[in-house]
Amino acid sequence: MSRTLVQPIGQKRLTNVAVVRLKKHGMRFEIACYPNTVLSWRSGVEKDPDEVLQSHTVYTNVSKGVLAKSKDLISAFGTDDHSKICLDILKKGELQVAGKERESLLSSQFRDIATIVMHKTYNPETQRPYTISMIERLMREIHFAVDPHSTSKKQALELIQELQKHFPIKRCPLRIRATAPDDQVPELLGKLNEWNATVISKEGSSAVIFELEPGLYKDCHDFVMNKMHGRFEVLAHSLYVEGDTQVEQYNDYEDIPEALPKETYDSVLKLNEKLQKQTISSTSRPTEGQQKQNKCSTCNVSFDDTKLYREHHKSEWHKHNIKRKTRQLPPLTEEECMADMELGDSKSDLKDYSF
Repeated sequence: MSRTLVQPIGQKRLTNVAVVRLKKHGMRFEIACYPNTVLSWRSGVEKDPDEVLQSHTVYTNVSKGVLAKSKDLISAFGTDDHSKICLDILKKGELQVAGKERESLLSSQFRDIATIVMHKTYNPETQRPYTISMIERLMREIHFAVDPHSTSKKQALELIQELQKHFPIKRCPLRIRATAPDDQVPELLGKLNEWNATVISKEGSSAVIFELEPGLYKDCHDFVMNKMHGRFEVLAHSLYVEGDTQVEQYNDYEDIPEALPKETYDSVLKLNEKLQKQTISSTSRPTEGQQKQNKCSTCNVSFDDTKLYREHHKSEWHKHNIKRKTRQLPPLTEEECMADMELGDSKSDLKDYSF
């Protein structure tokens, strides 16, 4: 039997590959990466390129295993160093993912953007923050589309500006403490007035606590730190009223019934008093009935205490009278019952003997 000689194959099989593609100077370049690692590297979670790249090789087609030519790399990137080019493609290239994976990534980023918007905004009409579900509903109403190549924070800030055109939504102001020399505090207050900032309080003669729109943060920081050579401190990022909503905030006066006239009010009071008297009389009647209920009709005896009345029904005296009642015999007293029971025991003892 002939044996087949197995020749070694000089190929490296790439399985379970995530392809990152970059088009430059009319040419296509691709690199082979491990799945679910490209986004981690781009977000800064993964630092080691070796954990992302399956090989430090640049391809023109990963699925066919066609390597990129050195002259093409030099004309497009200015170098033929595959490691540097791989990092450039990894940073700027387009990640090729499957349909379900892309849908999962977009859904996750959609949720992240909504979370950022929720933390940075509030409803100026109710002074309350929006919930995550409300933000997502507003995003769908304006037909917001997630850009996978842009960061969630950048898209969230752009989304807030778009939502402000259609809905009552406002960015949460920053609460800031600014400290300046005493002679420059009036100038600082004048600048805050230009920015429509809300002054909360003054600490001494040099410190001011105020609320400012986040868009003016950089201008205010540069003005206090560079021009006035003071101190700048952010106390809080999200400011809105906390606690339960009060009913008085809503002007639904139509739902409130009108006050009753005085005559109707007096008649209602009289009717209420009559009902209370009837209730008191009906509740006082069972007291006499309870005394009748404490009487045992079988033994023809009464008890003042409810506990004794209950214990009586468990006694042999009561059980013996029940037997007599079934035979239509009159009830016995407790002493007569004990004597009758002893007599019955003696008769049963005599039956055990045969003469």
